[in-house]
Amino acid sequence: MKRPIIRFGHDDIGDWVATLNCGHLQHVRHSPPFINRPWVITESGRKNKIGETLNCVRCDKFEFPGNFIPYKKTPVFTEESLPSGLKNDHSTKAGVWGKIILIEGTLQYRVNSLETDIVLSPNKLGIILPEILHSVALLGPVKFYVEFYKEPDFA
Repeated sequence: MKRPIIRFGHDDIGDWVATLNCGHLQHVRHSPPFINRPWVITESGRKNKIGETLNCVRCDKFEFPGNFIPYKKTPVFTEESLPSGLKNDHSTKAGVWGKIILIEGTLQYRVNSLETDIVLSPNKLGIILPEILHSVALLGPVKFYVEFYKEPDFA
């Protein structure tokens, strides 16, 4: 999945790393002849790459960013109180991840653009990717809530 670069930094050993708008990090080394990225070694080169996209394989795998923190959660929904908007395609904002957490029952979680259709249960939570359309469908009686996560304030 293509994600825009929002900033650059270094890893623990000093290699350049791009932060993508999903929160995942991706190395952007310049180490010829294997990888030729001379732009990464200059500030102006890196600045010109802000906004360009890289393929985020971690998003493709629904891998949750490890450093994100919860900041909000919904009330508990049941089959009677499920908002109709959640049954239709909707998305989170850039950089906002979510977890669908079931307390009781099962729920169908669909991410059509990624051809993903998962049955969620109290033992299987749903990972909501930023800006990707998704929906849920009832499979019977259910109790669940959605918890939202964001990157800690970047200083």
